[in-house]
Amino acid sequence: MDIKVSSSAFPDGGMIPAKYTCDGADVSPPLKWDSVPDGTKSTALISDDPDAPMGTWVHWVLFNLPVDARELPENVPTDETLPNGAKQGTTDFGRTGYGGPCPPSGTHRYFFKIYALDTMLDLPAGARKSDLVKAMEGHIIGQGQLIGKYKRQ
Repeated sequence: MDIKVSSSAFPDGGMIPAKYTCDGADVSPPLKWDSVPDGTKSTALISDDPDAPMGTWVHWVLFNLPVDARELPENVPTDETLPNGAKQGTTDFGRTGYGGPCPPSGTHRYFFKIYALDTMLDLPAGARKSDLVKAMEGHIIGQGQLIGKYKRQ
């Protein structure tokens, strides 16, 4: 099942405002997604930049979001565990929570991918993207993405 992902901060394929990058406040953008498939037990989010010069750069790892969650507000705290029980993983910045776009040159694409899962994941806070991807294998029952772009001024 396809899940529609959107943000009030930028359109799909549009430019991400500097506020959500290393050139601004570096806070997470607001995200919303529509209904998830029946049987969903949790959702997960991976945000990454496939245009990074050293390979895909991971900007956000978030998992075990409650099944009834349909949005993330602007400026999600960078705590390992959020009040709703969701856990945040370690990014390629070496910390938990969102790390905004900061491309060394040119315009990069940033993918915000939502996954509907048929289980809660047995992963600790601080897990890396690779751990999350492995844990999600065979459990993804729906997904969607939003793409934003950013070029430093």
